Amino acid sequence: MCTIDMPQQLVRVFRPPEDCSMCRGLRRIDRVSNLSPTGFQETYSDHGRPVVVTDATRNWTAQQVFSFRFLKSLYQDQLLERDCQLHTTDSAFSDLGDIFNHSHPPHKRNARPWRIGWKSCGERVAAVLKQHYSRPYFLPPSSQESQLAWIYLGSPGYRETMNIDTIDQPSWQAQLRGSQRWFLHPPPECYYQCESLEVTLNPGEMIVVDTTRWYHETAVVSDELSIAVGDYFENT
Repeated sequence: MCTIDMPQQLVRVFRPPEDCSMCRGLRRIDRVSNLSPTGFQETYSDHGRPVVVTDATRNWTAQQVFSFRFLKSLYQDQLLERDCQLHTTDSAFSDLGDIFNHSHPPHKRNARPWRIGWKSCGERVAAVLKQHYSRPYFLPPSSQESQLAWIYLGSPGYRETMNIDTIDQPSWQAQLRGSQRWFLHPPPECYYQCESLEVTLNPGEMIVVDTTRWYHETAVVSDELSIAVGDYFENT
């Protein structure tokens, strides 16, 4: 997840070196359930280690409710405001109107797969969205979140280019529809000590990863539109 457009070359130049203990000896990304806040913090977040929580959305209704039609109906009245913070990696969309003016999600834009993300904006829309998802149950009580999460749509076949985020916080992303393959790569100073990792995120599952420390890519591997929601949080 990226929220600030900064050339990746500059991000890499000014990024401080990492302690390779975050990835040394790691061969796979754990898939867990019934994760306690203490277990999450001591095993994963304190060490910068990614994890997939398979029951993270167990009390949510977003997986059943969120769809292209549902999101279009919510944002229809806001399309002219264009005040939503957008992230449009490798796509030709300049605002939400470019996608929600379609009656169905466009399979391709300019003959290529696409992905768009935006920070949920507008008090009315945010209130409706929050009825269908909540704070991940395993986050420690001291972890602070923003009030507005990010929503991501991706068409089948889209693959993001490798990047690293600029916000100094770890993040979570829950898969609601479709499936995404995540590719995590260690920072350059850890190349000879650590391995690249891959994991597929299916509907109802959530990945938690410090995307300011791990270089990452995502690919939509399902035949249907990928819909995901995510946010950053303070690791305290």
